[in-house]
Amino acid sequence: MMLEIQGVTKRFGGLLALDRVSLKIAEGQVFGLIGPNGAGKSTLFNVVSHLTACDQGQIEFRGARIGRLGPHEICLKGIGRTFQLVKPFGNISVLKNVIIGAFCRTKDPEKAEQEAVEVLKFLDLHAKKDMLGKNLTIADRKRLELAKALATKPRLLLLDEIMGGLNPKEIEDVIGLVKKIRDSGITIFIIEHVMQAIMRLCERVAVLNYGKKIAEGSPEEIGKNQEVIKAYLGEEYVVGRN
Repeated sequence: MMLEIQGVTKRFGGLLALDRVSLKIAEGQVFGLIGPNGAGKSTLFNVVSHLTACDQGQIEFRGARIGRLGPHEICLKGIGRTFQLVKPFGNISVLKNVIIGAFCRTKDPEKAEQEAVEVLKFLDLHAKKDMLGKNLTIADRKRLELAKALATKPRLLLLDEIMGGLNPKEIEDVIGLVKKIRDSGITIFIIEHVMQAIMRLCERVAVLNYGKKIAEGSPEEIGKNQEVIKAYLGEEYVVGRN
């Protein structure tokens, strides 16, 4: 198993952000995580990457417990991630942004640059390598966020709303990129509100509501689950699919 989350609970004062959440993600999967805003999705990502510690529960990555590791150690183990709010280093080039990620695996500046160039080519961003991060469009900032994460050479990639704020054409492009990343051998754990992407990309989907997992199954099963429809999808989603 690539990632196993066992009974994870997280409180912020009186707020129960995660309530005994358990998930298993197999190697090679694209596993989706959906739910209303404030359901605990990004908190779960933060717990997995140890930006915040859980109060109860265990997390195993490739059979080893990682709950006591720091964020940089988890990255070195092979877990990379993007963030919902993309924040490139605005005053340096796209290439240098990605080189910073590549330094996770090498101290050699030439090798780091070579690996960064390869990542940019992989994501069709190489033509903009000399642009400043702050001058990119939102769609290209999303690609840059992906590039920085891929430069750390993850085995598991956590994608936090990578399609948020994009138009339909840009969403199609990112769906293609996610498939390309999966086909390269990287397991993907994705938070997304764009249901067409979830339905097309994921083998399995889990649903959080008020910090609790209320459903898990194939995209088709989730789309028909009455509790999920009531809590998140809405009747208009069902009508739109019929």
